[in-house]
Amino acid sequence: MLRVAVPNKGSLHGPTTQLLDEAGYRLHREHRALFAEDRANNVRFIFWRAGDIARNVGAGVLDVGITGQDLLAGTGTASSTEELLPLGFGNSEFYFAAAADGPISSVADLDGKRVATSFPRLVEQAAQRYGIEVRTVELDGAVETAVELGLAEAIADVVETGSSLRAAGLVTLGEPILRSQAVLVRGSETALTEEREQAVQVLLQRLRGVLDARSFVVMDYNCPESALETATAITPGKESPTVSNLAEPGLVAVRSMVPRADVQNVMDRLAEVGATEILVTRLEACRL
Repeated sequence: MLRVAVPNKGSLHGPTTQLLDEAGYRLHREHRALFAEDRANNVRFIFWRAGDIARNVGAGVLDVGITGQDLLAGTGTASSTEELLPLGFGNSEFYFAAAADGPISSVADLDGKRVATSFPRLVEQAAQRYGIEVRTVELDGAVETAVELGLAEAIADVVETGSSLRAAGLVTLGEPILRSQAVLVRGSETALTEEREQAVQVLLQRLRGVLDARSFVVMDYNCPESALETATAITPGKESPTVSNLAEPGLVAVRSMVPRADVQNVMDRLAEVGATEILVTRLEACRL
């Protein structure tokens, strides 16, 4: 069986299990069980902390896993893993931050200061890039409280919405140290059996299909033949739109894939060139 590591809790857990479910995998497990077997797809899911997945996939303990790019960088295992597919969720940025009304207003001001973080390796690497020296104070969580408690003069932490920083009276400094999202990874030196390798490729195809389905819709519309060139330039599709003649002379029907984020804008533009009966259909899954 292919061994797939899945985050067992935290912000990556829900989106990961939903993605795998939409890809046709069954992750049913008893309460807090660490394993779930999907015999129909020949996959065994192992529920681990995302940080442990980042540490161990590259060592070949597991075949593939889903974790965050920030965790791979923070654990120092990015070089021993291969990113197979970015998954488009768990987006975050890693920043230095300090008190909004304090003396530290730039990254340069951190030179010689204490910086609290759960990712000391990332902080040390960033400090080297900026040409400064900092003293890291490693914490397992609640990093944003470190300044108020006097444990450090600044922090370095993952920022998703920024609400926790604002609540603690902190502001970010400079550009993000790292931009991160969830990724499917494997060990860069891990050799799999032919059966497991095939299962990895099936997993990749299915996940790509779900992600593509989330990103695109199918748009159908009618338009005058005289406007066809302009209309299809607005909706070029992934490869080429499908064009069919209608019973009424001078009219054609067009079907094309359109980025979901652009749907309303595309409909506006099509209406301007004379398209009518514009219909949008959501996709459950696809293979492009």
